[in-house]
Amino acid sequence: MTPTFDKVHNRFKFNGLHFSHEELKEVAYSLIKEGQPYEKVTGDFLIDWLNHKDYLIVTTSGSTGSPKQIKLQKQAMVNSAIATGNYFGLEPGDKALHCLPSHFIAGKMMFVRALVLGLEIDFVEPTAHPVFDYEKSYDFCAMIPLQVKHTINHIHNMKTIIVGGSKVTKPLLEQIKNSKPKFYETYGMTETVTHVALRSLESKSGDQESYFNALENIKFEVDERSCLVIHAPNLVAEETLVTNDIVDLASETSFKLLGRFDNVINSGGVKLFPEQIEEKLQPIIDERFILAGQDDAELGEKLILIIENPRDSIESINNRIKHLKGLSKFDVPKAIYTTSQFVETVNGKIQRDKTIKAALGS
Repeated sequence: MTPTFDKVHNRFKFNGLHFSHEELKEVAYSLIKEGQPYEKVTGDFLIDWLNHKDYLIVTTSGSTGSPKQIKLQKQAMVNSAIATGNYFGLEPGDKALHCLPSHFIAGKMMFVRALVLGLEIDFVEPTAHPVFDYEKSYDFCAMIPLQVKHTINHIHNMKTIIVGGSKVTKPLLEQIKNSKPKFYETYGMTETVTHVALRSLESKSGDQESYFNALENIKFEVDERSCLVIHAPNLVAEETLVTNDIVDLASETSFKLLGRFDNVINSGGVKLFPEQIEEKLQPIIDERFILAGQDDAELGEKLILIIENPRDSIESINNRIKHLKGLSKFDVPKAIYTTSQFVETVNGKIQRDKTIKAALGS
C-alpha cells in the first residue's frame, strides 16, 4: 500500500531522535521560535507539511526565468520520495545527511524522503562547506556541486550522493573519479518534484553514464523542437510537462542532455549549443564562464565568451582556446567579454540572460 502524506514512518529519526506526527509539530514550532535562520525555514516547512492541507506552495529557483510560486500535491512529493527510494534501494533505518536549504524543493524533499521511507536524517547548516560528522557512515546525501567540491576529502563514509542544482564541472569530475561514494547527476525541476532522471558519474564505485535514466513510472518523448517532454502522472498535475531542454532521446526512459532551446545560437546557419562548447573549454578556464550569441551583421549571431573576473588577460585566454584540441572552428568564440560578477538566483544558479545583458552593457 502506498504511504500517504499525513503519516510519519515509525523508523523516522531527526538528528538521532524519533518523533511522532504531533511531536514533530512541537519540534517545528521550537525551530521557528528559537532556531537559527536556516532552522526557522525548516520549521516553517514542517508546519506546512504536517497540516491538514493536501498541497504545498513552493517557490521555483528562477534559473530560467523569474522565480514563481507553484502548487505541489503532497502525495506527488510522497510518490517522488518512493521512486527515489526504490531507485537507490533505500530501506527504513538507513542514514541520510541533509545539508540543503529548505527554501527550495531539493531541501524539502530530503525531509519528505526521510518521513516517508523511515530514514534517520541528520540535518546540518546548509552552507557552501557543510560541517558534519566526517566519521559517521551515511547511505544517502544530496549536494550541490559547490558542496561536493568543499567536502570531497570528507565524504569517504558516504554510500550514495546525488548532485544537482548546477553543472558539475570538469575539474570536479576529476576529483569525483578518485572518490569512494557513488555519485549521480540529477535531472529535474520544481515542477517535477525534484529529479525524474539520473545518470551515474565515474568514481571508484561506479562508471559514468552519458544518458540520464528515468525513475519508475516516468516516460519521455520529444516535441518538434527535439525538446524533452516528460510524462509523470504520479508527479505532475497535468501528467505531461514540456521542457525547453534539447535532448538526444535513446528510448522512452533514457536521454542525453544537449542544451537549452533558449540558448541555441544560429551562427551563419550552424546551430551551436553553448553548454556543449562550455564543457570543452572547462579544462583551460579556471573561472566561471558562459557562452552566448551576440547579434552580428554577417553571421546573424556570433559566438561570444563571458568570463567572471578572470585572472589572465583576454589575449592569454584567447591563445589557449585557439590551441585547444578537439575544438572546431565553429566552437571558437569571436569575442571575449569580462564581468566582475555573474547575476545569480538566491540559491546560486547563474541567470544567463541577465548576466549576458550586464556584460554587454545592454
